[in-house]
Amino acid sequence: MFKNLRNLFSSSQPTAPDVVSAPTRVPAGERVYAIGDIHGRLDVFETMIAMIDADDAARNPAETTVILLGDLVDRGPASAGVIAAARAWAARRTVRVLAGNHEEMFLASMTDEGTLRHFLRYGGRETLLSYPISMDEYGPATLAELQDLMRDRIPAADIAFLLGMEDLIRIGDYVFVHAGIRADAPLEDQVTGDLRWIRGEFFDDPTPRDFAVVHGHTITPEPELSPHRIGIDTGAFATGCLTAIGLQGTDRWLITAQGENDARHAVEFA
Repeated sequence: MFKNLRNLFSSSQPTAPDVVSAPTRVPAGERVYAIGDIHGRLDVFETMIAMIDADDAARNPAETTVILLGDLVDRGPASAGVIAAARAWAARRTVRVLAGNHEEMFLASMTDEGTLRHFLRYGGRETLLSYPISMDEYGPATLAELQDLMRDRIPAADIAFLLGMEDLIRIGDYVFVHAGIRADAPLEDQVTGDLRWIRGEFFDDPTPRDFAVVHGHTITPEPELSPHRIGIDTGAFATGCLTAIGLQGTDRWLITAQGENDARHAVEFA
């Protein structure tokens, strides 16, 4: 399915100077976990849920928030299952979910045929087939007929869940977004399209800031970690590697859920 896996990864991005003068920190008494792009990989998401629940339970009691960084859907085989699992997890602990560009396309494709064409080319086909839409129905359907199937077969609760996703979350010295920010605009003035789609302008801008941005959206072979930017999209849909980061005080640690029969491990770093 993936002819050249290396094409999925970003090229090496320039690294801005380390401009954060003091260590970034989460407020006292709080703990945060952020999870990168899941893209329909229910298997590794379920593993990650179990790993984070266990990691959280093994640490000192804290007010814990889990943040999903967006792109829960598309490309992988079980987007409907991922949404169901996220909803179930949020029913028993604090889980906040950011909207990615793929959630944006998913919602817009229900009413806009041009967006639907784009959505289907970039993993939307797999999303639709994860709902009770058979290949026999999908194959011959026109775009208008597909939209009718979407409205009929996708549960209203899933639509409400997608519509309820956030665009930006700030906790202490960390800002969580799907794609990145435009550094020349205050956080309260960020444009939704940038938060969900930006790449180069975000990576290349050396503007000083007093917070670190945690994001997904741009696939890299390994997490990218610096005082000012943390990228944790490790291409789960293609690699089976789903990455999360834990944050408490000034501490950071990585948790990796690996698909199939590969090793699963947690790594802590300074």
